Amino acid sequence: MPSFDAIIIGGGHNGLIAAAYLARAGLRALVLERRPILGGASITEEIHPGFRVSTLAYACGLLRSEIKEELELERFGLDERPYDPSQFLPFPDGRHLLFRHDAAWNAEQVAKFSRADAQALPRYERFWREFAELVEPTLLAPPVSLADLVSLVRTPEAEDFLRQLMLRSVADLLDDFFESDEVKASFATSAVAGTLAGPRTPGTAFVLGHHTLGTIRGQKGVWGWVRGGMGAIPDAIARAARAHGAEIRTSAPVSRILVRDGRVAGVEILDGARIESRVVVSGVDPRRTFLGLVGADHLPEDFVRAVARIRMESSSFKLNLALRELPDITAVPGTHLQDHHRAILDIAPSMDYLERAFDDAKYGRPSREPFLEFVIQSANDPTVAPPGMHTLTVSAKFAPFDLAKGTWDDEGEAFADRILETLEAYAPNLRRAVVAKHIYTPLDMEREHGMTRGDVFHGAILPYQMFSFRPVPGWSQYRTPVEGLYLGGAGAHPGGGVLGAPGRNAATAVLEDWPRLKGA
Repeated sequence: MPSFDAIIIGGGHNGLIAAAYLARAGLRALVLERRPILGGASITEEIHPGFRVSTLAYACGLLRSEIKEELELERFGLDERPYDPSQFLPFPDGRHLLFRHDAAWNAEQVAKFSRADAQALPRYERFWREFAELVEPTLLAPPVSLADLVSLVRTPEAEDFLRQLMLRSVADLLDDFFESDEVKASFATSAVAGTLAGPRTPGTAFVLGHHTLGTIRGQKGVWGWVRGGMGAIPDAIARAARAHGAEIRTSAPVSRILVRDGRVAGVEILDGARIESRVVVSGVDPRRTFLGLVGADHLPEDFVRAVARIRMESSSFKLNLALRELPDITAVPGTHLQDHHRAILDIAPSMDYLERAFDDAKYGRPSREPFLEFVIQSANDPTVAPPGMHTLTVSAKFAPFDLAKGTWDDEGEAFADRILETLEAYAPNLRRAVVAKHIYTPLDMEREHGMTRGDVFHGAILPYQMFSFRPVPGWSQYRTPVEGLYLGGAGAHPGGGVLGAPGRNAATAVLEDWPRLKGA
């Protein structure tokens, strides 16, 4: 008899969620995580004594409410809060936008740039509410096929809505609503966060929609922070999984998925030990799962070709800072704690700025003028830094995996310095406030976290790689050509971000098949 019913490869949030659901259903589940800590890209790490930073993923909100409720994650320590204010953008001319979860407030902010844009806000927000009504029911279920999706389009209005979402760039979409370049740039940031694409790239309208699906404590369309940093999310899930009987091992890298006669037989650990199971759920990306851990010899040739063609590209470079004081931002001066310090902060002054940043990356250059999104966790959560001190984590775009000159081992520090120069243009005190810094290049993300080409989403979340196209056409139901092997990471529907849906959906597929697999 196998040692375990199910082995889950990867202790990221999706793998832990799969383990929790399988263990809750009575299966003997084992999680194997290659690193000494759990969480995958959702981690909290100490970068300097007393300074704990969300070193990769830096904002919560996408984790599905159903998962939080079903696994009782608040009971196991999860404490999420919406950012309020939600977003702050300073501009080179000294003006700024500060958004809150308050329609009247936001209208006043936007009116500083365009009264017509302020009047357009309700129509714009209604568009994304309709998107959520369409997409949210699909997240915790196998993806619908393109044919089924198109069959729902029965009116010219519905057809245009689908066209806007799937085929257009975010720049084109925003042009239909707004005239101010600053206002458009403020909304475009989420369309290019984590995706190697510019605002004029077709499909980025859908990427923006993907990022509007956050829900925290019943409040929809929000991003937030979690007490203790992003690592508190997998910590709570791990406690839930263990409470249901799952076993979790760290520093246990899987070197091979064992296959016998077309069926999964377990895994082999890097030290040579073998663990047998009837089911394996992979939380790692599709290329690493199929072309690395399984091997092409066990897979159909057309499937191997399709997996090799999945677009996996890095876009982000992380710079994490320990600070002795808050950024003194010229647009709203002062190092004392102010509202804007509590928000997600964006350096994205115009649509052309965002497009130029992407233009560099297209040709293998880190952006000369990078788009920067950053959060100051300590402004909301003082537990992550010593008294009076602060943490700041920057996600800088764009950072292509393949560089035209040199390697990331050579260029990482230079790009970190460029990020600091860009920040200093808006907060002149920043460099002298730095106590310590820590970087993650795209190459570090691949080496340290096993993310192919540094792709945190396990494959671009542009429309041609979503729904029934994810991970590849014909294999979107979490099952794979190897009997008993399931894909449950971000490379499966509904895609990347700290969603948890791929892990839950993969566990559901396992449980549907379990009566047959148990008797095999």
